[in-house]
Amino acid sequence: MALKPNSADGRTRSSIQIFVVVGLCCFFYILGAWQRSGFGKGDSIALEITKHGADCNILPSLNFETHHAGEVGNVDESEKSKSFEPCRPRYVDYTPCQDQKRAMTFPRDNMIYRERHCPREEEKLQCLVPAPQGYVTPFPWPKSRDYVPYANAPYKALTVEKAIQNWIQYEGNVFRFPGGGTQFPQGADKYIDQLASVIPITNGTVRTALDTGCGVASWGAYLWSRNVIAMSFAPRDSHEAQVQFALERGVPAVIGVLGTIKMPYPARAFDMAHCSRCLIPWGANDGMYLKEVDRVLRPGGYWVLSGPPINWRNNYKAWQRSKEELEEEQQKIEDTAKLLCWEKKHEKGEIAIWQKRVNDDSCRGRQDDSQASFCKAGEANDVWYKKMDACITPYPDVNSPDEVAGRELKPFPERLYAVPPRIASGSVPGFSVETYQEDNHKWKKHVKAYKKINRLIDSGRYRNILDMNAVLGGFAAALDSPKLWVMNVMPTIAQKDTLGVIYERGLIGIYHDWCEAFSTYPRTYDLIHAYGLFSLYKDRCNVEDILLEMDRILRPEGAVIFRDEVDVLIKVKKIAAGMRWDTKMIDHEDGPLVPEKILVAVKQYWVVGGNTTSTQ
Repeated sequence: MALKPNSADGRTRSSIQIFVVVGLCCFFYILGAWQRSGFGKGDSIALEITKHGADCNILPSLNFETHHAGEVGNVDESEKSKSFEPCRPRYVDYTPCQDQKRAMTFPRDNMIYRERHCPREEEKLQCLVPAPQGYVTPFPWPKSRDYVPYANAPYKALTVEKAIQNWIQYEGNVFRFPGGGTQFPQGADKYIDQLASVIPITNGTVRTALDTGCGVASWGAYLWSRNVIAMSFAPRDSHEAQVQFALERGVPAVIGVLGTIKMPYPARAFDMAHCSRCLIPWGANDGMYLKEVDRVLRPGGYWVLSGPPINWRNNYKAWQRSKEELEEEQQKIEDTAKLLCWEKKHEKGEIAIWQKRVNDDSCRGRQDDSQASFCKAGEANDVWYKKMDACITPYPDVNSPDEVAGRELKPFPERLYAVPPRIASGSVPGFSVETYQEDNHKWKKHVKAYKKINRLIDSGRYRNILDMNAVLGGFAAALDSPKLWVMNVMPTIAQKDTLGVIYERGLIGIYHDWCEAFSTYPRTYDLIHAYGLFSLYKDRCNVEDILLEMDRILRPEGAVIFRDEVDVLIKVKKIAAGMRWDTKMIDHEDGPLVPEKILVAVKQYWVVGGNTTSTQ
């Protein structure tokens, strides 16, 4: 039975909350059935449960007019929702801002054509990107590290191209990932052991890593067991589906390239950066790419280069390159590293490791070096679509020769809840130690409520998680588990830039504007969290476009948690009704009088070929 506003039947607020809880349990009983199926049978299972299982008719929907009549009254819920049709099958792996056809219209110099080039407003698809035939829920971690269902990314090119390098093998209905790479055909674990003999990987000092030109991200996959989280990126290029494979394996990755635009990460973000035969011309353009790595590398952090040109004297013939060319390439790298005041810690075989100095005190001489051009103060985090410059990012000031610029971080996991230096120093306006701690308390409370709503959250069912408006990373911190990882997004329109704080907590994230498509493949995330996002983007861009993008990057049978003002969520719920999503509105955990509500959604399972009537 539906509850009516202002009824005189003697219902109390506590009885209303009982109805909410019972109805909610039924909803997620069905949700669990969908998501346990994993083979496209979720809809039929849910239907059977609805017919014969738990009694879910106690409270089929929440009516918010009882407590917020003025706000809800502005929404005409009688109007039929717009129905979005499936896109044509050719869009099954569509990446709007890295579209191959569009990319070929841009110059190839400095990899410009591999950068983000998003469709114009009139070119945006207004349809639902389908999953491929036979799509199934990925294997749970850690099995997903080694096996990916063939149907989820049916591309065999890398099995041939990288056969001798142990990247990937096709076995029946799955791809197997032996853990090899171009520079570590014997496996990533042994390779990481070599690095760990120089870099303190095992004690929590190194927590965040950047893998440039990551391939299928085996380096990042095997770092996970050592409590190191890597942000891996590679372009969408001739190495078909490399980033898609990484994501299907459950490894953090985005589509990206070092070209002419700054990387979408804050200054001093990573404890370690890595290039394993990534084919980036590090010595080109006055060392611009190394200087960009220096910008995002934390003082005291490490840069690893394995492969050409390291050990060129013994390998120039195998690499089919001249000694002179390789020697010149390495010399340019050495010169730029010296200019950046990096200290070379190791070179053996084809691996070289440099360490960034902890502060500028030992690099005073470069101030007078004619080749040392310094970036403007205050621009280190201004990166969204900003041109990369061949300038050196200045260190933060220090008071003594031994002080770490920007302050030293605690080892992980202590780092997760320690007060981040940018908060302690007052570098982020509007945030103090007290507000930071209050935010942590708030998100522990919110996540506890989420886990009661959806018991699958910490079960291993959700591996790849996206927080679309991460603020201080409180949601990700409260969720912290070896079973999952969170991509924390800092919207570029947010008033306060807190992405650096997120990295100081030992978490990873990225800058992004949700008026555009995200730099990832369809079906990347198992769970998406959107806190205040639609209030933030109100009047900025089309709500439908943001929701369609969420649908593109959400896996079939994946879940979404919206937390926002009730009037905003009612509009979202109405649009979602036409997207093959099942939704449920829920009161704030503090009760129905709080105007902030929770909307939970589950994307139905469907694949290409079913009722595809879209003209796009």
